[in-house]
Amino acid sequence: MRKDDAMLKVDGLRKVYRSGSREVEALRDLTFTVEAGELVCLVGPSGCGKTTLLRCVAGLLEPTGGEVFVDGGPVAGPPPGMAVVFQEYGRSLFPWMSVRDNVELPLRRKKMPRSRRRELVAEALASVGLDGTESAYPWQLSGGMQQRVAIARAVAYEPTILLMDEPFAAVDAQTRADLEDLVRSLWRRLGVTILFVTHDIDEAVYLGQRVLMLSASPTVVQDELTVDLPAERDQLHTRADPRFTAQRAHVYAQIQAAKARTGTASGAAGELSSADR
Repeated sequence: MRKDDAMLKVDGLRKVYRSGSREVEALRDLTFTVEAGELVCLVGPSGCGKTTLLRCVAGLLEPTGGEVFVDGGPVAGPPPGMAVVFQEYGRSLFPWMSVRDNVELPLRRKKMPRSRRRELVAEALASVGLDGTESAYPWQLSGGMQQRVAIARAVAYEPTILLMDEPFAAVDAQTRADLEDLVRSLWRRLGVTILFVTHDIDEAVYLGQRVLMLSASPTVVQDELTVDLPAERDQLHTRADPRFTAQRAHVYAQIQAAKARTGTASGAAGELSSADR
């Protein structure tokens, strides 16, 4: 039975980390939705629980309270129609496997014919500009190319929803701009639903249709911005648009306000969940 028509619904999500007799509330009554085909960016202060939230949404971490629904069904483990792109691409790719085998790996669980798997791999690599790299190994590629391989693996899986956890934080600024444009291009072409987690305010405004701003830990949705920018965006003209500047300033002010309210709880949460930093 469908919870509602949203592709992703986070309903009263709560996560408490426990260490002995000590408890730290990382997420508190976190509620939001992402509609099918929407690209939503999520931004918040360092240590606010963005990665904890993403792991709960991906079914990799059991919440203390509340529920997550993907395509109408409750999340009790990794949803079959979901793909995740992580920040640390070097750890998500297997260095002893070729680019082709890395991209093909999740498809083997779908029990589809080998010819179809190879077709999807070729299409995915072409879509991220990596034609001809099938036989290369990840360690032979630049950081930006490795992240493109990780994105290609997600695309080849043909997901209905894609989670991206600060995927460009470890690449240089020029590569980051190229990858941002790649994500928007793939999103518009494939129609996939994307929840993009980032600590970069400019990136959130540039990429998203909406930006969700999180408070400091214990985390709630502090504010929401519907991005008023053209559907066609480019790094030069979009970032020079006065609307971009104004909306970036709004998000920045909200994040600064959240940081100003940060107390000892957020620092303790960071100690218990260093992945959120």
